[in-house]
Amino acid sequence: MKMITSIQEMMRESERLREEKKKIGFVPTMGFLHDGHLSLVERSVHHTDVTVVSVFVNPAQFAPHEDFKEYPRDIQKDKRLLEKMGVDILFCPDQEEMYPEDYKTFVEVHGFQEKLCGRSRPIFFRGVCTVVLKLFNIIRPDTAFFGQKDAQQAVIIQKMVKDVNFPVHIEVLPIVREKDGLAKSSRNAYLNSRERKAALVLFLSLKAAERCLKNGEKNSSIILAEIKRILDSEPLAEVEYVEVVDPRNLEPLKRIKDRALIALAVKVGKTRLIDNLTIGV
Repeated sequence: MKMITSIQEMMRESERLREEKKKIGFVPTMGFLHDGHLSLVERSVHHTDVTVVSVFVNPAQFAPHEDFKEYPRDIQKDKRLLEKMGVDILFCPDQEEMYPEDYKTFVEVHGFQEKLCGRSRPIFFRGVCTVVLKLFNIIRPDTAFFGQKDAQQAVIIQKMVKDVNFPVHIEVLPIVREKDGLAKSSRNAYLNSRERKAALVLFLSLKAAERCLKNGEKNSSIILAEIKRILDSEPLAEVEYVEVVDPRNLEPLKRIKDRALIALAVKVGKTRLIDNLTIGV
């Protein structure tokens, strides 16, 4: 596995691969890799000619009061995992190169970024879109792999590449969960033992929603009431939002007809967790 830190070197390598007609798969990450990330890596390794993984904790998506400095990092462990998986290139640019002192350009997807997580994290998706488009321009992948756990992010990235006519296919893979159902997340490392147990309430509430749907319930307000009932039963859980939306445009749905995304964000202790359930997608 080749480790590249220079943008110019990565661009030269990408150009060489494209001249050789290699299909490039790309997995963007902020590191501290877990099985969710590795499921994306595995997909790329088995379905493209060359797999590039980036590790970059993106400062542009963190508000001043958020956990940029505390965000978990372990590049040596990440490197060992990626080598074992058969990754070809690990791209680790530094902050000063990605965002030099005179950097002034940002990417926004209006009508999408303000919803769900965007209400409490108003700069988050601007930062995500900016860094992802920069990485796409540097690496020039044929396919980029994202996880369904970050459902709003995946929808926004798909909209962005469509709007700017960027020639990359976005593949979104299913949520990877712990044995007890908790969605894999780097931020799970913040949870103490009591909070870790309490965090299961997210998965339990979505399973309750799934049961409602299987029993024929289509009214979003009834499904949301059942989710909130379960979330409210956990003293350590503070609900930020629970919504039923159209996965194509993130607009709220009063009734579930075909496609729907049930998304929630809950703070457990000091740790903000997200999860979701997709229907008919």
